[in-house]
Amino acid sequence: MTVQSDASAPTPGPASAQAKGNDIFDLRMARSAPDLWPMLERLYGQRADFAEFCTRLDQLLRDNWRARPPALKRLDLVRDLEPDWFQRPRMVGYVFYIDRFAGKIADIHNRLDYLQSLGVTYVHLMPCLMPRPGDSDGGYSVMDYTRTNPDLGSMADLTKLATALRERGMSLCIDLVLNHTAKEHDWARKAAGGDREYQDMYLMFDDDTLPRRYEQSLIEIFPDTAPGSFTHYPEFGKWVWTTFNEHQWDLNWANPRVFLEIVQIMLNLANKGVDVLRLDAVAFMWKRMGTTCQSQPEVHAILRALRACTRIAAGAAIHLEEAIVGPAEMLTYFGRGEHDGHEGNLAYHNSLMVQYWAALATRDTRLMTHVLRTHFPARLTNATYANYIRCHDDIGWAITDEDAGALGISGSGHRGFLSNFYDGSFPGSFASGALFQVNPETGDKRISGSFASLAGLERAADDHKRQLAVNRILMGTALIAAWGGIPLIYMGDEIGLLNDHAYLDRPDHAHDSRWIHRPVMDWDRVAHAEAAPDSPEGQILHGTRAIMARRAATPGLHGGIATDVLDAGNPAIFAFARRSPTGTILCLFNFTENWQQVPGHWLRYHGVQDMRDLLSDAVVTLHGGNLALPPYGRVWMT
Repeated sequence: MTVQSDASAPTPGPASAQAKGNDIFDLRMARSAPDLWPMLERLYGQRADFAEFCTRLDQLLRDNWRARPPALKRLDLVRDLEPDWFQRPRMVGYVFYIDRFAGKIADIHNRLDYLQSLGVTYVHLMPCLMPRPGDSDGGYSVMDYTRTNPDLGSMADLTKLATALRERGMSLCIDLVLNHTAKEHDWARKAAGGDREYQDMYLMFDDDTLPRRYEQSLIEIFPDTAPGSFTHYPEFGKWVWTTFNEHQWDLNWANPRVFLEIVQIMLNLANKGVDVLRLDAVAFMWKRMGTTCQSQPEVHAILRALRACTRIAAGAAIHLEEAIVGPAEMLTYFGRGEHDGHEGNLAYHNSLMVQYWAALATRDTRLMTHVLRTHFPARLTNATYANYIRCHDDIGWAITDEDAGALGISGSGHRGFLSNFYDGSFPGSFASGALFQVNPETGDKRISGSFASLAGLERAADDHKRQLAVNRILMGTALIAAWGGIPLIYMGDEIGLLNDHAYLDRPDHAHDSRWIHRPVMDWDRVAHAEAAPDSPEGQILHGTRAIMARRAATPGLHGGIATDVLDAGNPAIFAFARRSPTGTILCLFNFTENWQQVPGHWLRYHGVQDMRDLLSDAVVTLHGGNLALPPYGRVWMT
């Protein structure tokens, strides 16, 4: 067929551009329709207003697509062509509270060069949407999803920052709390005022009959500060479901209006330039009598449908699902079974963090090897992990009795030992931490503390102990950088920030030991680390930069490449192989303060050919036919 030019053809203009845009939207809708409408029918199809709900959702998606800025529509196309963009080894995350890192949103611009020097391409601003006044659970009690915290800046400031990050090849992540709102939210105020339409957006009861029945199987989240899961409000005669705190009212996701409102909030943020929506507290979104009301099947249908909405109207954005649960349960947030590859793009690898600290305390990696090899697949479908050693939250020892029993140890005894070790009370412990939410009924004791303090830097009394602490930190950093996924650096970990005990002097923080590891960024310490590379903070800073640079230069660390956990035959050594098509990368980590050996024939059997360590970019010499790893040594062998 010959195509001829037609001089009389109309010049493309606004009408044809709009038609083209509609075509693109329709193609996106067709692609994601199987992930959207069947899930919604499963959730809400029995309701008389289901057809009206579907019509409203379709219009909402179209309106937000039309409102999406051209630069972001172009980014949608780029990421459609590069769907693995978030799995690539150049991805490195940095997580911080805005006020503690820079002051205000506008001041972050002054720190972008610093972030780039670390290799950061993913910037997570800790909760920046408008919280309730006073205690706001660290910002996770949100009263307005359309405004930023005025103490930090405006939505215009956030949009400007998103643009600046995008120009540097960085992605912006912010928190979106899905399980609850603050009781000061406009919906909650109207509900408290007696508006039945808004009361139906929450879980409210006329008396405590059903709450008491539900509580028989619920698990208290904050037993010290917020016991129980319901709050009675005599002023308007209702019991309200409050899983976390009295001021955080659980949303009723069985009401489709909640779904519509949250989709609008998500797409509004995506159209401001947010690349990663960190969906907070997702495990609790659906309630069922006789269960813990966590990770119910409907949660996954909701999350799959929400992801479909984003793919349709804001395709450049992805979802990080925050569910700090046990290994088997965590994997469901990537989608298991029918949802495989269709739910979350990212989820926190809580077990990797827990097992890192457990192996450090015991100097034994057998439990770590068992858990990570038994419960986690070698690769994920259309998804990857967010890997971290510490974060803003506490450490809960998610070690099951079954996994502990497989190694002949007591689960409760081991969890208790770890809490004692990391609060520093266990004889010989190198750690400095604080207990969080001690539950005398269950024996649960969680831990707070900065990476550096838990790793021994705060307590180190001499140069030798300080060097051991530095190497524990760098070993952990190399671990999360090599494991499949995005390594996340929590603010200050890269300079060895210690615990901030001054939190006890602040009445609004003193009740919550997690503030011990939420210090203000110490820019003088950064300057000293730059000027004194041999100091502990200098070694950590320069070592972190080097690890992330080597990661970015190593295609075999792509998040889509299989991670094969191995038994090194030495309980001191944790080992895994990244099975790249261009050759195996064998990653080894010494979890003890003593030199350890791995036989050379074992390395060769598992694919090592030229004995080159990618971390140091040097050839490794065997001694007596063995690879010798120094205290807390780490290598990425090819």
